[in-house]
Amino acid sequence: MDFLNAIALFCNFVLVPATAYGAQLALGALGITVIYSILRFANFAHGELMSWGAMLTLFLTWYLQSAGIHAGPLPTALLALPVGILGTIAMALATERIVYRFYRKQRASSITFAIVSVGVMFVMAGLIRFMIGPGEQVMTDGHRFLIRAVEFKHMTGLDEGFAIKTTQVITIAVAMVMTGFLFWFLYRTRSGKAMRAFSDNEDLALLSGINPDRIVAIAWILAAILATVSGTLYGLDKSYKPFVFMQLLLPIFAAAIVGGIGQPVGAILGGFVIAYSEVLLTYAYRKFLAYLVPGDWVPEGLLQLLSTDYKFAVSFIILVVVLLIRPTGIIRGKLL
Repeated sequence: MDFLNAIALFCNFVLVPATAYGAQLALGALGITVIYSILRFANFAHGELMSWGAMLTLFLTWYLQSAGIHAGPLPTALLALPVGILGTIAMALATERIVYRFYRKQRASSITFAIVSVGVMFVMAGLIRFMIGPGEQVMTDGHRFLIRAVEFKHMTGLDEGFAIKTTQVITIAVAMVMTGFLFWFLYRTRSGKAMRAFSDNEDLALLSGINPDRIVAIAWILAAILATVSGTLYGLDKSYKPFVFMQLLLPIFAAAIVGGIGQPVGAILGGFVIAYSEVLLTYAYRKFLAYLVPGDWVPEGLLQLLSTDYKFAVSFIILVVVLLIRPTGIIRGKLL
């Protein structure tokens, strides 16, 4: 029985939250990967693009709720998500047209693009804070839990409860759908194949009649879709805080680089590696160990390797180690 309690405790505080968090990081890393594969630069504004999409979705969610429109047991934000995606696509294409296209025509270096993206990041961050403010906003409604801890205890007779939030299941399901859509688009559609050809050899793709402006626009559209979905899912699972998405840049970039920069499969793998590493290294194992060993063997401390305050430091440490040992990441090969 104690072993089952330990398993329930581990699933409740490590396995399920880390899996949902990994799905969110994977979608964010995929957006970074798409832009890097086509434009060859690190888009530091991607976190604010996530925040922008989540903010637009939240605005429409509030409007729908005020009009008495709900999604039943599901969050109303799912109804608002398509409009949030369209608004984020408009922002991404406008930024490309107004800012990035000039440097692309000048054939600027990747470093120049990265620096420009930092400027775009701060402009978007200021605009977002002006529109919605710096405070925390709760996005979710509908049924909060599919399985409640108290109900689980009554069903199983265990001392430890196990709960699964509706948003966690939605996050994993939507992430799977979005990932499948991205791979279908890249490998089954004509535009996706053109993107892969452009990523593999830009000059040869141009000689083949591929329109570079169209490919770049598609890349930004895909990045905007992934950013809106990942930002909204993160806000639903936790809460919407504008400044958090700037902090999320580190684990998202770490996921993209650890998995293999420019590799969609690597971005997904890297997202879960970073998420599980952060949760496993900041979890307090004392209560978990107490179920597995005699009481006299359990130390007085929390058995926590790192404080939760150092959660994002885990991403940085993993990123540095990977860059020193295997700079190409877990998966190496052609981009996209």
